[in-house]
Amino acid sequence: MADEKKPDAAAPVPAPAPSGGLSSWLPLILAIVLMPALAFGMTKFLIVPELQKSLGIKETAEGGKGEKAKKSEGKKMSVQLSKLLVNIAGTGASRYLVFSVTVVGTGGEEFKTRMTENDAQIRDMAMSTLERKTLADLEKPGARNIIRTELINGINTVLGDASVSELYITEFGIQ
Repeated sequence: MADEKKPDAAAPVPAPAPSGGLSSWLPLILAIVLMPALAFGMTKFLIVPELQKSLGIKETAEGGKGEKAKKSEGKKMSVQLSKLLVNIAGTGASRYLVFSVTVVGTGGEEFKTRMTENDAQIRDMAMSTLERKTLADLEKPGARNIIRTELINGINTVLGDASVSELYITEFGIQ
């Protein structure tokens, strides 16, 4: 038994591999530095040009506003849609909403002409939008802003461009 070798308790233990340092922080540093640069590049060269393309805006050679933006700086014209009478959803046609709006758009007389030509379609769209609203929807605190946004989007869809800039609710009565 004397020939058996016992493990030496004092034998050197290999040192653990060094951790930390620059190599462990490198992915974090690259993420912090590259993410803002990538976000800027994607926005400037991919997202904004695609939005301009889908809206039909063309950049000028001077880098200024596009043709669509210059057109929208034209004279503003207002058109009134008065006395829209709509049954309120969920009331069994016992309650109704009387509604009038003034639509303001850019393009001067051309805007007014297009609104007049599409009057029946715009009124139908507005009434269809409003008749889906329940009494609870109409009494919510932000109901007028929601309705305003839906009508602006609907009228712009009917007209085929974003010429409506503002919409004022001039009459809003629930009976």
